[in-house]
Amino acid sequence: MNIVVFGAGGRAGRQAVAEARRRGHRITAVVRDPAAHGGPAGVGIVAGDVTDPLSVARTAVGHGAAISAAVDLSAPPAEFFTASARALITGLAEAEVDRLVAVGLASVMPGPSGTLLMDGPGYPNEYRSFSLGHAAGLEELRTSSGLNWAYMAPAGDFVHDDQGDRGEARTGRYRITEHGDPADRISYADFAIALLDEAESPRHHGAAVCVREG
Repeated sequence: MNIVVFGAGGRAGRQAVAEARRRGHRITAVVRDPAAHGGPAGVGIVAGDVTDPLSVARTAVGHGAAISAAVDLSAPPAEFFTASARALITGLAEAEVDRLVAVGLASVMPGPSGTLLMDGPGYPNEYRSFSLGHAAGLEELRTSSGLNWAYMAPAGDFVHDDQGDRGEARTGRYRITEHGDPADRISYADFAIALLDEAESPRHHGAAVCVREG
């Protein structure tokens, strides 16, 4: 496949590119500043703005699927995630790309009780504005028509740098669930496997799901 990855400079985006290359796909990696990023051989690194529909269309044309792991921590979260969702909806339609797999956030997913994790007791409030921004972007996808999208969030969180080598570990195992679990941790590499599986063989259509450690 030809796959375009928005936000390819971040950890989730880099792992998605690496997994796609491992499978033999042709990749266009979209970042804000290509000069600041290296990449594996055979990956085209291009400048793009995921909040601009024209930029999305220009970089996505000729591809069979899109993955978005884009984030801009310098922008207000609600503004960025709303604008990027709208740009992806419009730009991908213009480029005739009808499949989007978006990297999501656990806090906007329901726990076993059905309550969103961010609304549960004891959930950290310091990240609430970021969670609400993700929720706004997800709502834009839910109200779109014509785009075949899947929103995939880690069930809890990723394994981070201070937690040893597990953050890059690729076990090849994961599970899809409807509910989040704040205690769950998954490596970026295993999460990328779920993203590429969904891009290659869509199983979730207009749906948000959680990816758990296998």
